[in-house]
Amino acid sequence: MYVERLKLRGSDWARYFAPVALCIYLAAICVALIVTAAFLHNLREALAVSAAAAFGLLLSAALGAGVLGMQLHELRYLPVATGFGSEANIALVRRVAHDVGWQLMCELPGARLEFRTADSMLQQGELVVVLFRERQVLIACICDPGVGFSLVGRRRCQHNRELVKRAVLRAPS
Repeated sequence: MYVERLKLRGSDWARYFAPVALCIYLAAICVALIVTAAFLHNLREALAVSAAAAFGLLLSAALGAGVLGMQLHELRYLPVATGFGSEANIALVRRVAHDVGWQLMCELPGARLEFRTADSMLQQGELVVVLFRERQVLIACICDPGVGFSLVGRRRCQHNRELVKRAVLRAPS
């Protein structure tokens, strides 16, 4: 089954996947320690360094895989079937975005709206992207990578997706 995902570009992509890159970097250091331990003259020290490095390698690989899986899951679009055309859905999404104070970042007329939530002066807020198809809306929301990945951030993204979902399931006025 094909799952459509939000495609990040440039600095958003780099910031969003930086934690995974950090885990890869830590795993590479652990591999370097294992290789270096092979050249130690004391066998007990070599085994101790290799064991510690192997443990670090397992932990960093598990953490990196977990974070990557979570991020790829968050990048998936939530499909919502509606009874209205794309123009009516666009109007409904614009209205809810205006009501909650989201800033329009990018627009592809009739096909895509991209918003940033208004959090504070120091944070960019969540990225909310909505794709419009005839009688279907695709919603994606990701946390601000500068804030970090937390349960609070994931709940806020879920709340933002639900706001858009509820908006497009209502009848146009």
